[in-house]
Amino acid sequence: MSSTAAIQVQGLVKRYGAKNAVDGIDLSVESGEIFALLGPNGAGKTTTVEILEGYRTATAGQVKVLGFDPATKGSAGQKWRNQIGIVLQSTSDAADLSVFETISHYANYYENPRNVDQVIDEVGLREKIDAKARELSGGQRRRLDVALGIIGSPQLLFLDEPTTGFDPEARRSFWELIRTLKAEGKTILLTTHYLDEAQALADRVGVINNGQIIEIATPQTLGGRNNAPAKVTWLENGVTNQIHTKDPTTEVLKLSQRFGGSVPELEVSRPNLEEIYLKMIGELR
Repeated sequence: MSSTAAIQVQGLVKRYGAKNAVDGIDLSVESGEIFALLGPNGAGKTTTVEILEGYRTATAGQVKVLGFDPATKGSAGQKWRNQIGIVLQSTSDAADLSVFETISHYANYYENPRNVDQVIDEVGLREKIDAKARELSGGQRRRLDVALGIIGSPQLLFLDEPTTGFDPEARRSFWELIRTLKAEGKTILLTTHYLDEAQALADRVGVINNGQIIEIATPQTLGGRNNAPAKVTWLENGVTNQIHTKDPTTEVLKLSQRFGGSVPELEVSRPNLEEIYLKMIGELR
């Protein structure tokens, strides 16, 4: 196992009856990186993350998170949990407390919490500081969830679908917060259904399906994306034409010569991360 990894998993299995929800996963997340775990519902993604968080126990395999086995109980486990931040998919606690009261309350659980006012500004809830949690919109409640995840100054942050309910502007603001946390040296494990989010934030992505890791790579190289044929499209005689080629430069030069200069509605594109991902999990042919 790597001495610099924040998360180290070898041969992880989680069995429910005769079914392996997680079926022999090997995974390493380096300290200070943003790692996105992608997979369809039922792929084993949530089970894996819950084992890493200490909420489920593994059937077999080795798991180390910040050098610690999450299944360990007692005072050692409590000290470890102080270094972990978790943003769950949905929460509904503390509904009658204000934003400031909720975050302040959670700050008391940690040895070295962040400044409450600073966190409120970071998640964009300054205008809602006195509003009760139950009065917040879905996106605002999600921001509060994120605030509760980072208030303890965690070394490792788990983000489970963190921008669900965010409008596009709020998502971009949240991305900047995540980049700030990375710059501070935090390690972040992100699960998301937004492939543009994974592409924008992750140093590496892992795709899981049927309880197994299909591939781990950078967003740029996943599934051979960087070497995939490019699609060249253009308009000619009122018809949109397209070709797929591994040498788009040559094809564009040919078109330019044929048209005597500018090529009408010329576009050159390679498969985006979403197309590659859907092919990997068998939902796009």
